Amino acid sequence: MKALRRLGAGGLLAALSLTAQAELKPEWELGAGVAAIDFPLYRGAADRRAYVLPTPYVQYRGEFLQVDRERVRGLLFRRERVELDISVNGSVPVSSEDSSARRGMPDLDPTLELGPELQLHLYYDERRHTNLDLRLPLRPVFAVNFGRFDHVGWLAHPQLNLDLKNVLRSGWNLGLQAGWLYGDRGYHAYFYDVASPYATATRPAYSAPGGASGRQFIAALSRRQGDVWMGAFAKYDDLRSAAFAGSPLVQKREDYSAGFAIAWVFAKSQKLVETSDD
Repeated sequence: MKALRRLGAGGLLAALSLTAQAELKPEWELGAGVAAIDFPLYRGAADRRAYVLPTPYVQYRGEFLQVDRERVRGLLFRRERVELDISVNGSVPVSSEDSSARRGMPDLDPTLELGPELQLHLYYDERRHTNLDLRLPLRPVFAVNFGRFDHVGWLAHPQLNLDLKNVLRSGWNLGLQAGWLYGDRGYHAYFYDVASPYATATRPAYSAPGGASGRQFIAALSRRQGDVWMGAFAKYDDLRSAAFAGSPLVQKREDYSAGFAIAWVFAKSQKLVETSDD
């Protein structure tokens, strides 16, 4: 489960995908669908975006490389209760002209996060209908612009993830996540610094320190019925304890995101593999 700490079509599907159960499934599946999502331009922004857009449905369940609605990851190590993998995440671009707080400042390029994630499986019942995991990702963050990758900082996002399958025998899977974010000075500066040339009477110069980046809580429902998958999520974002909460670019210290998606699977492999996705 991701927080969709990071949104867009891929981020929506990430937030919608919080459950993990083991069984035999096709090695790969392809599909397409539509997603609707509403979220702030960036964490702490008062301005928002609302999209209805087509979105792909991709599943690849390889032994070392896995692609799903939640993330792309490369498995480095796996035991019954411990996994180490390479995971990917990011954020969408922001035009400063769309932001009342950033107007006149440089635009924010999309970011790419790529780094290791340690997963500890704290609890699962014998039928694997209830899972509790501790996930510990640590990722360098890159701003991406026309093939140029600029390293802007580091982000850690420890999170507890609870998965409940077939809630109340309804066929729906429920995922709950609580996460705490920590960024270095460079990561916070990219989003929340105000350099002197861009300071105004209502937007004073500001230099963001490293440290806590706030908390996120996500609830998501998903269901697969035949070749149709659907899901919905709601995320609460709390910046009250963030080290950069005093930045003039932080207009709201509490906010939410929400979304819904539906997809149809139109192709799948004949080969079956053991999987832990929902």
